[in-house]
Amino acid sequence: MSALDWQKSSYSSESVNCVHLAIAPDLSVKLRESDEPDVVIGTSPDVLRALLLGVKAGEFDHLAT
Repeated sequence: MSALDWQKSSYSSESVNCVHLAIAPDLSVKLRESDEPDVVIGTSPDVLRALLLGVKAGEFDHLAT
């Protein structure tokens, strides 16, 4: 994978637990956590958008402990 321009989420604190996002050359979205930067997951912008809208709408609140 070519070098990506990783950006830290504006919602991440200054701690080591940060989420980073990057857009790959194929326009897929790559995500990683700062505590395991070698573990990268990829998705499409549409799927990520649907997930974020669902989180904001509370669709997953029943999964919280």
